[in-house]
Amino acid sequence: MATLDGKPASADDVLVLALTNVGHFTSMRVSGDGTIRGLSLHMNRLARDCRTVWNAHLDTGRVREHVRQALNGRQKPCVVRVTVYDPSATLSRPAGAGEPHTLVTVREAGALPEPPLRAKSITYERDLPEVKHTGLFGALQARATVQRQGFDDALLVGRDGLVSEGVSWNVAFVDQQGTVVWPQAPVLPGVTMALLQQHTDHKAATVTLDQARGMAAAFATNTSIGVRPLAAIDDTELPVEHPVLRHLQDAYLSVPGETL
Repeated sequence: MATLDGKPASADDVLVLALTNVGHFTSMRVSGDGTIRGLSLHMNRLARDCRTVWNAHLDTGRVREHVRQALNGRQKPCVVRVTVYDPSATLSRPAGAGEPHTLVTVREAGALPEPPLRAKSITYERDLPEVKHTGLFGALQARATVQRQGFDDALLVGRDGLVSEGVSWNVAFVDQQGTVVWPQAPVLPGVTMALLQQHTDHKAATVTLDQARGMAAAFATNTSIGVRPLAAIDDTELPVEHPVLRHLQDAYLSVPGETL
């Protein structure tokens, strides 16, 4: 069941979100003990994006209360999504909106670690990439395009030829010296990415598609999948048992969760 500001959401409540598709969100994996890795970072994201999208302050204390309420009695682990939008937003006057409301939904979580995925590169740049917004058509169309070609997901490449991110995940590489390399490009500042950066040596650098294919390993990361190896980029196979990948998976699972 979806809740809006802590109360059951009706179809009319979310109709404007479906019709205008203006809003932002974060998704958080809730562990079996009810804690959330990177909870503070998720709240910071919601507050930051609310200022950008709605030019408004978001009470993250109330958001946490709404999430606690939505999780009451739910089986864990699970993934909770918090979407912030304004039901008064219209196509003709989006600037007139500025009173954010909180929609909370919960779904089952998959087991970790997830199996390796095969990615196909595609030229695409997300709108306002630094915001985790609800404008997902272009990204999901990219995902659908490569899935119809037999791949699992799309690896996004900018018009400048530089690798940026996945459709709904950050991507990183392990170079031939064993260093983790995060693409220096316009990307969503992922929470799981930030947690991993706190627990492993890394660097940021521009990565061309040819350089990506020549890396020792690659992985996708977000709150739902943790650290997921890339088995291939286009037709180039990549190793999925690299020791750095195992270290990253262990490092992520060792990050203590925060209590709501």
